[in-house]
Amino acid sequence: MLTVAVCVALLGCLQAQELQEHVSVVLLGATGDLARKYLWQGLFQLYLDEAGKGHSFSFHGAALMDTERGQEVIAKVLESLSCPKDVASSRCAELKDQFQRLSQYRQLKTAEDYLSLSKDIEALVRHKGLREAGRIFYFSVPPFAYADIARNVNSSCRPGPGAWLRVVLEKPFGHDYLSAQQLATELGSFFQEEEMYRVDHYLGKQAVAQILPFRDQNRKALDGLWNRHHVERVEIVLKETVDAEGRTSFYEEYGVIRDVLQNHLTEILTLVAMELPHVSSPAAVLQRKLQVFQALRGLRRASAVLGQYQAYSAQVRRELHKPEGFRSLTPTFAGILVHVDNLRWEGVPFILMSGKALDERVGYVRVLFKNRACCAQSEKHWLGGQSRCLPRQVVFHIGHGELGGPALLVSRNLFRPALPPSRWREVEGPPALRVFGRPLSDYYVYSPVREQDAYSVLVSHIFHGRKDAFITTENLLASWVFWTPLLDSLAHEAPRLYPGGAENGHLLDFEFSGNQLAFSVRQPEQLVPGPGSAPTPSDFQVLRTKYRDSPLVAAWPEELIEKLAGDIEAAAVKAVRRFGQFHLALSGGSSPVALFQQLATGHYGFPWAHTHLWLVDERCVPLWDPESNFQGLQTHLLQHVRVPHYNIHPMPVHRHRRLCAEEDQGAQVYAEEISALVTNSSFDLVLLGMGTDGHTASLFPQSPAGLDGEQLVVLTESPSSPHHRMSLSLPLINRARKVAVLVMGRLKREITMLVSRVGHEPKKWPISGVLPASGQLVWYMDYEAFLG
Repeated sequence: MLTVAVCVALLGCLQAQELQEHVSVVLLGATGDLARKYLWQGLFQLYLDEAGKGHSFSFHGAALMDTERGQEVIAKVLESLSCPKDVASSRCAELKDQFQRLSQYRQLKTAEDYLSLSKDIEALVRHKGLREAGRIFYFSVPPFAYADIARNVNSSCRPGPGAWLRVVLEKPFGHDYLSAQQLATELGSFFQEEEMYRVDHYLGKQAVAQILPFRDQNRKALDGLWNRHHVERVEIVLKETVDAEGRTSFYEEYGVIRDVLQNHLTEILTLVAMELPHVSSPAAVLQRKLQVFQALRGLRRASAVLGQYQAYSAQVRRELHKPEGFRSLTPTFAGILVHVDNLRWEGVPFILMSGKALDERVGYVRVLFKNRACCAQSEKHWLGGQSRCLPRQVVFHIGHGELGGPALLVSRNLFRPALPPSRWREVEGPPALRVFGRPLSDYYVYSPVREQDAYSVLVSHIFHGRKDAFITTENLLASWVFWTPLLDSLAHEAPRLYPGGAENGHLLDFEFSGNQLAFSVRQPEQLVPGPGSAPTPSDFQVLRTKYRDSPLVAAWPEELIEKLAGDIEAAAVKAVRRFGQFHLALSGGSSPVALFQQLATGHYGFPWAHTHLWLVDERCVPLWDPESNFQGLQTHLLQHVRVPHYNIHPMPVHRHRRLCAEEDQGAQVYAEEISALVTNSSFDLVLLGMGTDGHTASLFPQSPAGLDGEQLVVLTESPSSPHHRMSLSLPLINRARKVAVLVMGRLKREITMLVSRVGHEPKKWPISGVLPASGQLVWYMDYEAFLG
């Protein structure tokens, strides 16, 4: 009896194993542009690849369109599907007919619609004696529709026990970090992380998908080369000849950085820069990617150059019904300088570039290696492609361009790469073809044995549950953490206009130095009208003029800080070259904080070892107090640069356990220190600010101390707390070789206007008394202070 029971049980198990597995694919937004161009073809390719391997399929196209109209659209799409070149036309027609019979359209709006779909799938599985393996829901819809669809799928259309659910999501995944986090939280309330597949279709492109396998298969050759000692720079580029016409509603919201750089190019960067995992798995790859994100140096305004093709604003006005004078600030071109601050990549520039209306359509990743070789013989005697003096590079050619399709190129003077012959074959191109300035014959060139569309590749990965080519929530949020500060800082930036196509010439060429990017062809520094029907502060880029008969530099805050930092560095280099040291006196307060940070992170050539740092003024509080100017200097600058401790000169406001007691003679002690170390008590550069009452340093209208006389350093009274201050006197400030006055913020607009009209009245307006006797005074104002 036991034997019979065991046999029956085994027979039942065998019958269950023999049941054909059924997969239902639901394409939401099935009548949309992406679905019609790529997704139906990708699903057809999945059917071609998997139908003969024991899998059963049903394909459900869904949208809001009514059933009759939707069926017509889908019928046309299915009729246009194509087979691989090696499939005979008669066989292709047969396969298309089978696929069409398995595909249907239905309207999905309500929870009842989703419940009806689920019941139909269950009935089909029972009727055909199948076992449901799982369901794929492909969200080819705008993100605002995700939540309602996710709620309906979760509540009414999940498969039964033992079957999997895979939900596929298309970008954009948010507009910034907060919106991405909100969307992720919302989706996470309906689906598990392992159920979600966020698509970045560039990860399905064959050259991109080959980056990690290439690095792994060529470890022996690359181990000593793939690092900061040998790599000169990495370029990740996607150029388009088309413009944004017909897509301006999307583009106005996202722009080129959100559309391309934050996702496609950043994902590629992580593949190039990540450490190879010891064991390849989706989880291991994700962890290595996250390590790259953690090592990325924060982006600043100077990390980017922006452009916009000239016809864009007119297209926006036409398509979005904007007023005649409207000018958009949305960039259609961007170049970004990225640094990965880890042992492998420290100091190596990663250049990310993308744009519309450019001179060619091409995508590539170019790893350019340093070349220290020097060849005595002329180039005509070099052995073709093998000379050590030729450029050395690895290129992952994503598509289009001169090569026309995906390819891998490795300089012949580098190494012969190992690639799987079943997937990649070595080819020879036209002899006259040149890539990056060299004939194609200088490279080992490989192309795919069989070209595959990116979406077909990714649909196959989804079916097989391969998550390494998709974006996890953690990966997504790490990317937005990196990009959001830059996007915020660029929100009001006027991009450089360019004509489009070949007429761009060198207008968009850019170059990098240290941590900064700048266009190579510089536009004249003048007042330049920008977007908008009436002038506003955002309508101007750079202004050089006069203020109180002294030079004025006006710009937006980040540009202004960069300019001032650059001028300070130039003065320092000049002083050290002439005198062997540089004496810099710095004011406190909030305005210089951004300057200190800029000097700390963006000026590696600054001669800190020969710089003496002095304070212009100080609050009478302990030096470790958060209100101390010295504490602010320590936090934002000193702890980040190497200034000898004996070259740092805090004001002695705290002596004998007392604060600014006259009998302690702290002001006199500081004056004596200045006289002993600073030649003629003439600082090389003094940085001042201007208060809303016209005060500068800690020289106030109602406190006449320090406005004239012989004292170099004085104790003063401030109308605001803490009231007791120590300050350099006006006569000492006016001995400086250069005085820079930094004025920032809308609150300074009124005093800026007032001071522009007053004469030399330091007792009313101490700032009006600043005029170096034999030095230079330069005003640095942001547009909010200058224009309001």
